[in-house]
Amino acid sequence: MEVIPMPKDWVDFKKVKETVTMEMVLAHYGLEIRRVNATYLRGKCPLPTHTSSGGKPSFGVHTQKNAWACQSASCVSAREEKKGGNVLDFVAVMEGCSIRDSALKLQNWFSVSASNERPADYVPSRDRKNESKKLVREKKDEQESDKTSVDVSSVETEVPNKPLEFALKSIDSTHPYLKARGIKQETAECFGAGYFYGKGSMSNRVVIPIHNEVGELIAYAGRAVDDETEPKYKLPNGFKKSLVLFNLYQAIETGEKRIIVVEGYFDSMKVLQAGFPCVVSLMGSTLSEEQEKLLVQNFDSVILLLDGDEVGRSAISEVASRLVREVFVRVVDVPEGKQPDQLSSEELQNLLKRFEGGA
Repeated sequence: MEVIPMPKDWVDFKKVKETVTMEMVLAHYGLEIRRVNATYLRGKCPLPTHTSSGGKPSFGVHTQKNAWACQSASCVSAREEKKGGNVLDFVAVMEGCSIRDSALKLQNWFSVSASNERPADYVPSRDRKNESKKLVREKKDEQESDKTSVDVSSVETEVPNKPLEFALKSIDSTHPYLKARGIKQETAECFGAGYFYGKGSMSNRVVIPIHNEVGELIAYAGRAVDDETEPKYKLPNGFKKSLVLFNLYQAIETGEKRIIVVEGYFDSMKVLQAGFPCVVSLMGSTLSEEQEKLLVQNFDSVILLLDGDEVGRSAISEVASRLVREVFVRVVDVPEGKQPDQLSSEELQNLLKRFEGGA
């Protein structure tokens, strides 16, 4: 049987995409895109199709999915409504070349060796009798590339909460509601919390600023000041609290490697007020995968101070079983039926002081 050698320009699309990451490609072009979290990069779009002069970062890379997307309408329009893609798509746009040429460049740049196995539909060059067969082959190359392409909608849905371009004014940190919750004025001011007298969706609520892990303001939570108003808590449409830990930036700034984890905003305020500034809130009773990553990346030890009710006890079991595989975990027993924000500073100090000086 005649052995037909592989041509020098043979492309193994699957191997290229398995070997070359978006981070490798960005480094090749000398591009620095800021890391937002464990799996996401965000920055200004580097593509030549991006003509918008706006200052908001529109380019994102999901490192785990090895995919990218640009949210700019002008950039998407220039690329025939394609919002993003994989490493092959990125290089094709940057170089203004075909998918096949993009793969060849990546093979050369990163020394990706082509597989010795020929696909079932491989046609030796001596059998390509005319140019039309070459065009058919190139079409199959693009189809092969598409077989393992990433659904960029997954990148879009994972996009972190965008920083706000405004900050609320006329916030009263001395409002009686805060005093009734046991929050001192200096504590409220430390968190930027207070009653909002202005207009808009947060009007006549106690607003609580939420920042991401690098200190950017990304949302406000609004708490009703009476028991009749619904909902009690209001968050902006589209805000994904599962991607954030409340007060994480301030906790990281303390330089401590041991973190106290609570459920609510006011729990965090009361714990800080009691003398423990390295505290974050889940903003609920569940720990998302992204929140877990944020804890593990920034701290060595976790103290769980969740509510003393049935939901809180159940949450402790679930959260502790996940975190204990990567960090040291301690559990504080909050009195039955109580929440940390319902305890005095002295009571919180008594619960937490045994963890001082240790892990």
